Parts: sequence; structure tokens; C-alpha cells
Amino acid sequence: MGIDPPYAALLARLFAARKAGIVFGLDRIAAVLARLGHPERRLGLIAHLGGTNGKGSTAVMVAAMARGAGRRTALFTSPHLASLRERFVVDGVAASEDAVVAAGAAVAAAGGDALTFFEQVTAMALVLFADADVEVAVVEVGLGGRLDATNVLAAPVAAVTGVALDHQEMLGADLAAIAAEKAGIFKSGQRVVIGRAGDAAAVPWLRAAAMVAGAASVRVLDDDDVAWAPVTALGGDHQHANAACADAIVDALEQVDSTLRVPRSVREQALARVEHPGRLEVVGSAPTVMLDGAHNPHGAAALARALAARPERPRVLVLAVSADKDVDGIVAPLAGVVEHAIASRYDQPRALAPAALAARLRAAGCRTDEEPALAAAVDRARALAGAAGLVVVAGSLYAVGETRPRFRAMAVDPFVVSDPAPTPDPAPKP
Repeated sequence: MGIDPPYAALLARLFAARKAGIVFGLDRIAAVLARLGHPERRLGLIAHLGGTNGKGSTAVMVAAMARGAGRRTALFTSPHLASLRERFVVDGVAASEDAVVAAGAAVAAAGGDALTFFEQVTAMALVLFADADVEVAVVEVGLGGRLDATNVLAAPVAAVTGVALDHQEMLGADLAAIAAEKAGIFKSGQRVVIGRAGDAAAVPWLRAAAMVAGAASVRVLDDDDVAWAPVTALGGDHQHANAACADAIVDALEQVDSTLRVPRSVREQALARVEHPGRLEVVGSAPTVMLDGAHNPHGAAALARALAARPERPRVLVLAVSADKDVDGIVAPLAGVVEHAIASRYDQPRALAPAALAARLRAAGCRTDEEPALAAAVDRARALAGAAGLVVVAGSLYAVGETRPRFRAMAVDPFVVSDPAPTPDPAPKP
């Protein structure tokens, strides 16, 4: 099936907007939303989720549980894997090309061409969800929190799944600075949830920030919360913490709206079926082929634990990472749990050159080959693994997005319109 010209034209316009890079601030998008009649005020119950890792999985879980309770539910996440439409999900289904085009046209007519790529996409989501008459909206922060475009929302529930080192060039050099940016989504009167998917040292800073913001309640998850959380279909021990956070967010939504009731049985059924593509996702067999978007040290450590628990041998890693990432921090946990690695790259300028990546893998003691073409790297890994082995493609959601359509029937845009790379121009501090 060919792509509709209006959708292709929208992608081209959004691709051009990437040249503005990432520009933090709320004034631009707030002005456009005002001209649109404030669609962000017509989303029903809103849960706003930030965090270094786990926020996407947690958001998917919250949406699944709300949908299981019979509520018309919207989900906004980023980045997408193969189609922009993946970012805009209503009742578990990605928005149609027509709906995305209509939202894009409305945003453009309100002055959206002056916005950055992510600001435009965020505004489109708010328009699309308002037009769909959703009852519960689950919105994932793009980057940071305090000055992220999604922070125009007056959400009654906000959560930070956890904080770890990532995007230091934008958010600050240390854990305290990053936690302050993440906690910027906390507002007066909110019910706040603080998860366990990050560094425990950041939790007191998050709690203190929520109290200073005037939160109505602050729930900090503990071991008992994780133990009590429903079991999720998503793989990896780290998903227990994400499920606990999602469970607590649904509790908070119930407290805000007394008509919302999500019984334990509904939560269990929803999480037993939940899907989040590209996160420890098994897409092939003989050999097992797994996709995981681990793109920072904390995520790589979670992936390494999951791989170490699997029985397949040998394990072959296909790694492609962004040049702006903590490459050694990603490589270190993975090098010790695979028998072989292939250094590759995804098809964008932001990707680290395979030769440079291979050098880091070899320095970590991992037997490594180089194959610049990602598809060829996967073929080579499958041959090395054999029928009894495991191949894992990791290091970037962009690499996962390039690989996944080969194994899954899914919509694929005609060209990649990805989020622009972060630049070493940090957000202005208050």
C-alpha cells in the first residue's frame, strides 16, 4: 500500500523542522495551544510521566490498565520506531494517517511552523487526543521535564520513574541537576509518584522537589510495592519496578476521579497482555532474535541482567549507538554477557562509526567484528549464533526501529523523521 501524499508532505515538513534542534521552553507551544483553543484542557484525566528509564514502559502499562477499565485512553510516547503514527495511540491503536495529517494541519494553521519538531508533534498529539474525546491521557515526557514541551499540561497525576545519568549535555552534569530537571513536572495540588527505576540517591531530591512544588501527596515506591505489583508480559526484572510505578499511578488516578475503578483483576489481565515494542522484544527464533533499545548505562545494565538469565548460547550482540552517548557505560555491562559482538550503525548522522564502537568493545574484552550495514550485521550475527543461540540488537531505539520491520508486519514511513540530536547547550536554569 502506498503512502498518501498529504501524510508524506507532513513528514517532509516535520523533517525540515528538525533543523531547529532541541529548544527548551514552554512559551512557544503555549501560544500555539492558546490559538488552538487549548486542546490540552480537553483530555480528561491526565497522567504525566518522566524519568531517565522506564517511563515509556510505565506509560504503556498505565494506558493498558485504564483501557481495561473501559475508559477511552490516549497514549503519547517518543521516539517512534518505524512510523510517526506510533506516537499517537488511542484505545491501543496507532492514529490513522488522516488523523495525524488533520492534527498537523491544525497546528500549522495556528503558527506551528515556528515550533521545533518535538513541540509540533506534542501539539499534534494534544489536538488529536482532544478531537478523539479521550477520557484518560497518558503523556510521556520527551527530554528532561521542567522545560519539555509536554509540561504545558496541568496534569493531576505526575510520576518520575527514576533518575540516572543520561543527556548530561542538556540536563546537567550530575544526578542532582538531572533530578531537578525531571522533577520540574511536579506542580501544586498534584498526586506525585516516585518510582524505583533509577539511582536510589536521586529519590530524596525528587521527594523534596515534590514537597516544594506543593504536591497534594507524594508516594515513594518501596520493595513491598514492587513485590505486590501485578506481573507484566514485558521481559526483564526491571519491569517489576515499572509495573509497580504504573500500579501506583493508577491508584492516584482513582483518587483524583472517584468514578474510575480499576480492580486488581483488571490490572493483572491488562499487564499480562501488555506490549511495548523494542524492549526485550523477541521477534525471531532459531536463533532467538531480541530487540532492546537500551541506550544508556542504566538501560544497558538492565539488558545485561536479562541476557545473563537466558539459556541460549552463544549470545551475539549487534550494537549501534549514538555518538553523543556514554558509549563505554553502555558497552561495559554488555561485553561480559555475550560471546561475540558486531559493531554497526543505524542510518542517521548521529550514529557512532562502527570502527570507533568496535574499538570500545574490544577494549572491554569482547570479541568483536565490524559491519556498517545494520541488516548485514543482523544476518552475520544470526549465522554466528546458530539455531541454538541468541542475537540481540541494542544500543539505540533507532537501531531497533530499522531492524523491527524485518521481523514484524508493521507500518513503515517512507523516510525517517527522528528526534534531533541533543546539543551541548543546556536548558537555562531557574
